[in-house]
Amino acid sequence: MIKLTEVTKDYSRRGRALDGVSLHVRKGEFVFLTGHSGSGKSTTLRLIHMADRPTSGEVRVCGFSSELTSDREIWKLRRKVGCVFQDFRLLPGRTARENVEFALEVTGSSRTEILPRANRLLAQVGLSAKGGAFVEELSGGEQQRVAIARALVNDPPVLLADEPTGNLDERASRGILELFRELNASGMAILMATHDLEMIRAYPKIRTLELSEGRLVFDSAAAPAPAGRSGG
Repeated sequence: MIKLTEVTKDYSRRGRALDGVSLHVRKGEFVFLTGHSGSGKSTTLRLIHMADRPTSGEVRVCGFSSELTSDREIWKLRRKVGCVFQDFRLLPGRTARENVEFALEVTGSSRTEILPRANRLLAQVGLSAKGGAFVEELSGGEQQRVAIARALVNDPPVLLADEPTGNLDERASRGILELFRELNASGMAILMATHDLEMIRAYPKIRTLELSEGRLVFDSAAAPAPAGRSGG
Protein backbone atom coordinates (compact mmCIF):
# COMPACT_ATOMS: atom_id res chain seq x y z
CA MET A 1 0.00 0.00 0.00
CA ILE A 2 2.78 2.44 0.97
CA LYS A 3 6.40 2.04 -0.08
CA LEU A 4 9.27 4.48 0.23
CA THR A 5 12.50 3.56 -1.53
CA GLU A 6 15.67 5.46 -0.60
CA VAL A 7 13.69 8.66 -0.14
CA THR A 8 15.52 11.90 0.57
CA LYS A 9 13.83 15.27 1.02
CA ASP A 10 15.72 18.57 1.12
CA TYR A 11 14.20 21.97 1.85
CA SER A 12 15.94 25.18 0.88
CA ARG A 13 15.63 26.73 4.35
CA ARG A 14 15.36 23.74 6.66
CA GLY A 15 17.94 21.54 5.01
CA ARG A 16 17.60 17.75 4.84
CA ALA A 17 14.38 16.46 6.41
CA LEU A 18 14.66 12.83 5.26
CA ASP A 19 17.83 10.97 4.39
CA GLY A 20 17.57 7.73 2.40
CA VAL A 21 14.44 6.37 4.09
CA SER A 22 13.03 3.05 2.89
CA LEU A 23 9.90 1.57 4.46
CA HIS A 24 6.89 -0.52 3.52
CA VAL A 25 3.39 -0.46 5.02
CA ARG A 26 1.35 -3.40 3.76
CA LYS A 27 -2.35 -3.66 3.02
CA GLY A 28 -4.39 -3.63 6.23
CA GLU A 29 -1.39 -2.93 8.49
CA PHE A 30 -1.42 -0.55 11.47
CA VAL A 31 1.90 1.23 12.04
CA PHE A 32 3.09 3.86 14.52
CA LEU A 33 5.62 6.36 13.16
CA THR A 34 7.53 7.93 16.03
CA GLY A 35 10.52 10.16 16.67
CA HIS A 36 11.34 13.45 18.34
CA SER A 37 10.17 16.80 16.94
CA GLY A 38 11.97 17.46 13.66
CA SER A 39 12.81 13.80 13.05
CA GLY A 40 10.88 13.71 9.76
CA LYS A 41 7.47 12.28 10.71
CA SER A 42 5.32 15.01 9.17
CA THR A 43 7.56 15.19 6.11
CA THR A 44 7.06 11.46 5.58
CA LEU A 45 3.28 11.84 5.71
CA ARG A 46 3.36 14.82 3.34
CA LEU A 47 5.37 12.79 0.84
CA ILE A 48 2.95 9.88 1.10
CA HIS A 49 0.03 12.24 0.48
CA MET A 50 2.10 13.86 -2.30
CA ALA A 51 1.71 17.30 -0.80
CA ASP A 52 5.49 17.32 -1.39
CA ARG A 53 7.69 15.33 -3.75
CA PRO A 54 10.97 13.67 -2.73
CA THR A 55 14.25 15.22 -3.74
CA SER A 56 15.39 11.72 -4.66
CA GLY A 57 14.01 8.21 -4.32
CA GLU A 58 10.44 7.06 -4.94
CA VAL A 59 7.18 7.05 -2.98
CA ARG A 60 4.49 4.58 -4.07
CA VAL A 61 0.99 4.70 -2.57
CA CYS A 62 -1.99 2.63 -3.73
CA GLY A 63 -0.37 2.14 -7.12
CA PHE A 64 0.59 5.81 -7.59
CA SER A 65 4.27 6.73 -7.99
CA SER A 66 5.83 10.06 -7.03
CA GLU A 67 7.91 9.78 -10.20
CA LEU A 68 5.00 9.19 -12.57
CA THR A 69 1.95 10.88 -11.04
CA SER A 70 1.37 14.37 -12.42
CA ASP A 71 -0.01 17.23 -10.33
CA ARG A 72 -3.26 16.91 -12.27
CA GLU A 73 -3.63 13.28 -11.18
CA ILE A 74 -2.93 13.72 -7.48
CA TRP A 75 -6.64 14.09 -6.72
CA LYS A 76 -7.05 10.43 -7.75
CA LEU A 77 -4.52 9.40 -5.09
CA ARG A 78 -6.19 11.55 -2.46
CA ARG A 79 -9.48 9.75 -3.00
CA LYS A 80 -7.66 6.68 -1.69
CA VAL A 81 -5.82 8.28 1.24
CA GLY A 82 -7.65 9.85 4.18
CA CYS A 83 -5.83 12.32 6.44
CA VAL A 84 -6.35 13.30 10.08
CA PHE A 85 -4.39 16.05 11.80
CA GLN A 86 -3.60 17.21 15.33
CA ASP A 87 -5.57 20.46 14.96
CA PHE A 88 -8.82 18.89 13.62
CA ARG A 89 -9.22 21.48 10.78
CA LEU A 90 -12.99 21.62 11.09
CA LEU A 91 -15.20 24.37 9.66
CA PRO A 92 -16.12 26.73 12.53
CA GLY A 93 -19.70 27.79 13.04
CA ARG A 94 -21.03 24.58 11.51
CA THR A 95 -22.39 21.40 13.00
CA ALA A 96 -20.64 18.06 13.07
CA ARG A 97 -22.99 16.83 10.35
CA GLU A 98 -22.42 19.91 8.18
CA ASN A 99 -18.66 19.38 8.36
CA VAL A 100 -19.05 15.84 7.04
CA GLU A 101 -21.65 16.91 4.48
CA PHE A 102 -19.29 19.55 3.12
CA ALA A 103 -16.59 16.92 2.56
CA LEU A 104 -19.14 14.74 0.76
CA GLU A 105 -20.18 17.66 -1.46
CA VAL A 106 -16.57 18.42 -2.39
CA THR A 107 -15.96 14.81 -3.38
CA GLY A 108 -18.99 14.75 -5.67
CA SER A 109 -21.61 12.84 -3.70
CA SER A 110 -25.17 13.32 -4.93
CA ARG A 111 -27.55 15.46 -2.89
CA THR A 112 -29.80 12.52 -2.12
CA GLU A 113 -26.99 10.48 -0.56
CA ILE A 114 -25.17 13.22 1.35
CA LEU A 115 -27.39 13.28 4.46
CA PRO A 116 -27.70 9.50 4.95
CA ARG A 117 -23.97 9.01 4.31
CA ALA A 118 -23.06 11.78 6.73
CA ASN A 119 -25.24 10.16 9.39
CA ARG A 120 -23.67 6.73 8.75
CA LEU A 121 -20.16 8.16 9.01
CA LEU A 122 -20.96 9.94 12.27
CA ALA A 123 -22.43 6.71 13.63
CA GLN A 124 -19.25 4.87 12.56
CA VAL A 125 -17.14 7.17 14.73
CA GLY A 126 -19.56 7.05 17.66
CA LEU A 127 -21.26 10.43 17.21
CA SER A 128 -24.81 9.50 16.22
CA ALA A 129 -26.24 11.78 18.87
CA LYS A 130 -23.93 14.72 18.13
CA GLY A 131 -24.63 15.41 14.46
CA GLY A 132 -26.57 18.60 15.19
CA ALA A 133 -24.03 20.01 17.64
CA PHE A 134 -21.82 22.89 16.53
CA VAL A 135 -18.16 21.91 16.52
CA GLU A 136 -17.42 24.55 19.18
CA GLU A 137 -19.77 22.67 21.52
CA LEU A 138 -17.88 19.40 21.16
CA SER A 139 -15.00 18.14 23.28
CA GLY A 140 -11.58 17.74 21.71
CA GLY A 141 -12.05 14.01 21.35
CA GLU A 142 -15.44 14.52 19.69
CA GLN A 143 -14.00 17.09 17.31
CA GLN A 144 -11.31 14.63 16.30
CA ARG A 145 -13.97 12.01 15.66
CA VAL A 146 -15.73 14.43 13.31
CA ALA A 147 -12.41 14.95 11.53
CA ILE A 148 -12.03 11.18 11.20
CA ALA A 149 -15.57 10.84 9.83
CA ARG A 150 -14.71 13.49 7.26
CA ALA A 151 -11.52 11.61 6.31
CA LEU A 152 -13.59 8.47 5.64
CA VAL A 153 -15.96 9.97 3.04
CA ASN A 154 -14.25 8.13 0.16
CA ASP A 155 -13.85 4.81 2.02
CA PRO A 156 -10.07 5.13 1.68
CA PRO A 157 -7.92 1.99 1.95
CA VAL A 158 -5.21 4.10 3.66
CA LEU A 159 -5.51 6.53 6.58
CA LEU A 160 -2.68 8.88 7.54
CA ALA A 161 -2.83 10.44 11.01
CA ASP A 162 -0.39 13.19 12.02
CA GLU A 163 -0.26 13.41 15.84
CA PRO A 164 -4.06 12.90 16.03
CA THR A 165 -4.03 12.67 19.83
CA GLY A 166 -1.57 15.51 20.42
CA ASN A 167 -4.26 17.90 21.71
CA LEU A 168 -6.27 15.31 23.65
CA ASP A 169 -6.24 14.02 27.20
CA GLU A 170 -5.40 10.39 27.96
CA ARG A 171 -8.99 9.14 27.95
CA ALA A 172 -9.84 10.80 24.63
CA SER A 173 -6.56 9.59 23.14
CA ARG A 174 -7.34 5.98 24.03
CA GLY A 175 -10.79 6.39 22.49
CA ILE A 176 -9.27 7.59 19.22
CA LEU A 177 -6.80 4.68 19.24
CA GLU A 178 -9.59 2.18 19.74
CA LEU A 179 -11.50 3.77 16.86
CA PHE A 180 -8.42 3.44 14.66
CA ARG A 181 -8.11 -0.20 15.70
CA GLU A 182 -11.71 -0.80 14.62
CA LEU A 183 -11.04 0.83 11.26
CA ASN A 184 -7.90 -1.23 10.87
CA ALA A 185 -9.81 -4.41 11.71
CA SER A 186 -12.10 -3.63 8.77
CA GLY A 187 -9.07 -3.74 6.45
CA MET A 188 -7.86 -0.14 6.40
CA ALA A 189 -4.10 0.48 6.53
CA ILE A 190 -3.22 3.14 9.11
CA LEU A 191 0.05 5.04 9.50
CA MET A 192 -0.06 7.18 12.63
CA ALA A 193 2.67 9.64 13.54
CA THR A 194 2.97 10.12 17.30
CA HIS A 195 5.51 11.13 19.91
CA ASP A 196 3.44 9.54 22.69
CA LEU A 197 5.68 6.73 23.91
CA GLU A 198 3.23 5.71 26.63
CA MET A 199 0.62 5.02 23.99
CA ILE A 200 3.10 3.03 21.92
CA ARG A 201 4.00 0.93 24.96
CA ALA A 202 0.30 0.34 25.64
CA TYR A 203 -0.10 -1.27 22.20
CA PRO A 204 3.02 -3.42 21.82
CA LYS A 205 1.53 -5.51 19.00
CA ILE A 206 1.27 -2.49 16.71
CA ARG A 207 4.37 -2.19 14.54
CA THR A 208 6.54 0.84 15.34
CA LEU A 209 8.88 2.72 13.01
CA GLU A 210 11.20 5.31 14.49
CA LEU A 211 12.85 8.24 12.73
CA SER A 212 15.82 10.17 14.05
CA GLU A 213 17.33 13.14 12.22
CA GLY A 214 15.64 12.07 9.01
CA ARG A 215 16.77 8.45 9.10
CA LEU A 216 14.82 5.30 9.88
CA VAL A 217 16.58 3.90 12.94
CA PHE A 218 14.14 1.30 14.25
CA ASP A 219 11.48 -1.08 12.96
CA SER A 220 9.85 -3.28 15.57
CA ALA A 221 9.03 -5.83 12.87
CA ALA A 222 12.74 -6.35 12.23
CA ALA A 223 14.78 -8.75 14.33
CA PRO A 224 17.08 -8.00 15.94
CA ALA A 225 16.48 -4.26 16.44
CA PRO A 226 19.26 -2.19 14.89
CA ALA A 227 21.84 -0.65 17.19
CA GLY A 228 21.54 3.00 18.10
CA ARG A 229 17.80 3.21 18.67
CA SER A 230 17.23 6.63 20.21
CA GLY A 231 14.16 5.61 22.23
CA GLY A 232 12.07 8.58 21.24
